[in-house]
Amino acid sequence: MPAWAGPSGTARVVDGDTLKVGGVTVRLHGIDAPETDQFCGGDGSPPWACGSWVRNELRAQIDGKRVTCQQVDTDRYGRVVAKCFLNGQDIGQQMVADGLAFAYRKYSWDYDLDEKRAAVADKGLHGTGIQSPAAFRQAARTGQGAANLAQAPQGCVIKGNISSDGRRIYHLPGQNWYDRTRISQAKGERWFCSEAEARAAGWRRAAR
Repeated sequence: MPAWAGPSGTARVVDGDTLKVGGVTVRLHGIDAPETDQFCGGDGSPPWACGSWVRNELRAQIDGKRVTCQQVDTDRYGRVVAKCFLNGQDIGQQMVADGLAFAYRKYSWDYDLDEKRAAVADKGLHGTGIQSPAAFRQAARTGQGAANLAQAPQGCVIKGNISSDGRRIYHLPGQNWYDRTRISQAKGERWFCSEAEARAAGWRRAAR
């Protein structure tokens, strides 16, 4: 796909794959980073705010610095889609190589090998359970989450819920809100096998 001159100037990070460059909104070409509100975890790993972590990592690297971009396309939201460079280094490629983002093969195979090398080395996001950003967005659109109404793992029936104000509360079978509580792994919620496990992960018991 041909590229042509794009925006250049001081960068401000919007999220893991979107920048403001000289006042222009730029979607980094060929990568897909976790959504800002996305949680990672699962398979024995506790939930953690991987989306905001990736955004903050990118901010630490490039916020306030001058970058140059080569425009590749314009997306359906009117954003410039571009490869952007800091001191000659392709920012998107470096993010994938560091395990902060995934190769967005739907649009480009440029970073396929970078992702595979990062995955083999368990770099960044590859070192813990993660739902792909595309799957997370799909779950959010359907309102299902990754495991909404999911059947509890065998022997693990305690529901770890995250309230709208961020409080982490677990519900035991028989408590007032147990049956009405739904588990969404996309939000970082999870099942626990014991109260001790829930407390160790930072959840507290529901009052009723």
